Amino acid sequence: MGEMVIISMTIVAVVLIAGISLNGIVDKVMSTKRQRIEARGVQPGPEVREIAERQQMIEDRLRVLERIATDRGSLLADEIEALRIAKETV
Repeated sequence: MGEMVIISMTIVAVVLIAGISLNGIVDKVMSTKRQRIEARGVQPGPEVREIAERQQMIEDRLRVLERIATDRGSLLADEIEALRIAKETV
């Protein structure tokens, strides 16, 4: 049981770190594209707006995943503690 908890928490941590890293990379790329467009003085077209909307959607999803991962982690810790207390009373 303890090994499964460690494995699942490791998986959640790896996914969370990968998501944060991916978000940082996408944000940097989008920032560079915006700067290039602004430097040219061209109004952003529908393609740039669509990319910006996608980026915002990805960031929103990442925030939800972070919240799920952290909430689940605290719930899991509470469940483990309850099992330990139950085991000690038996």
